[in-house]
Amino acid sequence: MSQDSDNGTNSNNNKREPLKSDQDGKSKKSDAGEKQQGDPKDFNSIEEIGREGLLREIREMDNFISDQVMQGMGDDAAVTDETEQRAGLMTSETFLEGVNFDLTYTPLHHLGYKVVSAAVSDIYAMNGRPTAMLLNLALPNKLSVDMVKQIYQGIYSAGRDYSVQLAGGDLTASHNILTLSATVYGRAEKKKITYRSGAREGDVLCLTGDLGGAIAGLRILMREKQQWQEEGEEQYMQPDFSEFEYVIQRQLVPAARDDFIDMLESLELCPTAMIDVTQGLLHDAYQLAEASQKGFYIYQSTIPISIQTRTVADEMKEDVDKYALYGGEDMEMLFTMPEDQAETLHDKFDDFTIIGKITDQSEGMIMQTPQGEIDLFGE
Repeated sequence: MSQDSDNGTNSNNNKREPLKSDQDGKSKKSDAGEKQQGDPKDFNSIEEIGREGLLREIREMDNFISDQVMQGMGDDAAVTDETEQRAGLMTSETFLEGVNFDLTYTPLHHLGYKVVSAAVSDIYAMNGRPTAMLLNLALPNKLSVDMVKQIYQGIYSAGRDYSVQLAGGDLTASHNILTLSATVYGRAEKKKITYRSGAREGDVLCLTGDLGGAIAGLRILMREKQQWQEEGEEQYMQPDFSEFEYVIQRQLVPAARDDFIDMLESLELCPTAMIDVTQGLLHDAYQLAEASQKGFYIYQSTIPISIQTRTVADEMKEDVDKYALYGGEDMEMLFTMPEDQAETLHDKFDDFTIIGKITDQSEGMIMQTPQGEIDLFGE
């Protein structure tokens, strides 16, 4: 995903930053070097400010601004100027072993497919089409040649499904963990690009598919891994996932919503704003509303959740609503459009749900629970 922050501050000085000498005769940068060290008591951890706080810090730094970049940090993909009618799109995804995936239960070909799907999903969230991708891999010695080829098998399979060519990348060594980073390039007509910032008061808030399936699948996989460890890791693990096939697939090999983009194109419809749901519904709805400087009103009872996801939550004795609201990785599209256009869309495409509406910013970001209680977010 591209970095979720706004364009940086414009800089009119394109010259290299001058070096200056300290009292020991050593050369150093004028500002950056002086700020690298300080009182340990002033140490500001990333955990304290969180992901969004870190992105705000990065946004406030002095970034060179190119007149060829129409949209930098702050959306699902960066947008570059190509022709009078067409723009280029760029986005990236990075997957780290132990953070984003676990090789205990993640088939390598699924891993390759998933990293491409995640990046392509960002292009679709801009109402664009992917064209080419670069893939960087950091490979530890524990992987064989055949294992690496399995990763690429998944990458090529995703490329065929999304009509995006692997055009290059980089291979390097890693001491311990496997890391994959995909950069996907795409194109879109300028008049059809859908930013997060375009939602209008009165638009309906819509969601493709259902939510919570990816985290439900992860919970099943983690449970089976724990059982395997308790029984002794020397045993071969071959659990029966047939009962949970849908949610396992949602976690291991999710599909980006190219079918939705195809339908929008065929009906000549264009959402006013859009974001792919990868960080959880409430997080991503907040990002869309904040970018649009609007509020939202979500009816929690309308949020679609599959029966299999509910079954998993019941087995785990967990709140299925939290799966949907905070789970992430579902790769569904959250979008806004006028209500009459949503009705036109529904006549031909029924895999989406109206879950709320866009309101004036002064009304805040609100969710009404099934019991009629009001939860206010963003304060």
